[in-house]
Amino acid sequence: MSEPTATADLAPAVDRIPGWFWPTDRRLFEWFLSAGDQGDLLELGTYLGKSAVLIGGHLRQGETFTVCDLFESDAPDADNDAETSKSYSTLTRRKFEDNYLSVHATLPRIVHGPTSEILDHVKPGSCRFVHVDASHLYAHVKQDVLAARTVLREDGVVAFDDYRSEHTPGVALAVWEAVSALGLEPICVSTQKLYATWGDPAPVRTRMLAWLGTVPDLWHTVDVLGERQLVRVNQRKKPKPAAGGGDLAELERLSAELQRTSAELKKTVTESRTAVQALRKATGEISLAGPVVQRAVRWTRKRITRPRSAG
Repeated sequence: MSEPTATADLAPAVDRIPGWFWPTDRRLFEWFLSAGDQGDLLELGTYLGKSAVLIGGHLRQGETFTVCDLFESDAPDADNDAETSKSYSTLTRRKFEDNYLSVHATLPRIVHGPTSEILDHVKPGSCRFVHVDASHLYAHVKQDVLAARTVLREDGVVAFDDYRSEHTPGVALAVWEAVSALGLEPICVSTQKLYATWGDPAPVRTRMLAWLGTVPDLWHTVDVLGERQLVRVNQRKKPKPAAGGGDLAELERLSAELQRTSAELKKTVTESRTAVQALRKATGEISLAGPVVQRAVRWTRKRITRPRSAG
């Protein structure tokens, strides 16, 4: 397995496209897509093309990249139609194509329809990477799981989106059911996606851990799940900027501190002026006390400075 190729030039284009594709998953996609032998690529549920643009950037000569989505078409059943109408009402195939062609010269192969039709277009055992991000309904995700198992090579990798979100319990049930009953082997998880294979996960996990050890902006840990090991990966939090570093919140804090310091300084000056005035008044009163006080002061000075006799 080779190390990932740099795709930093794709980042601005991916950022411009609406959708949800977090930095950790971008890095993981790049790593998986840059590794392994020849094989086709597949995305079930592509929305406006945010992840598809990155996947297409790793398409090798001789490979085929297929995307499958309903786009603006009617869903095959009432529940799925309600889901797409609520969450993806602005999605059209034209918007996807425009976004994709703003980055790549040619479109991927597009299957405009439900993901249940994908096996009519993609050969069994032909794919090295599949991204499942279509319906969140259990019955449909279960079909997508079976389709992914069919089209993947033995060592191919599948990424499931929304495997743990509170609004997608159907995805969680279908994915973990595949782990417990269909031989799906998890490799790693991010906060949004689970990456797995129907092959042996150990070699991939070993290479991944070696790679993660060289990546300073990602943290990782290994959890033991019975006889399995699962790598958890996420982005490291950026350190707070130093004082004067241009951060607006920090500048506001420094401004407030300066105002407090200025107020305390004004208070100190006022108190000093009051003390000086009181001292001047007291000194004046002593000078007016008359000859008696003045003689007493001179007598006291003589007593202090007179040398003491021996014995």
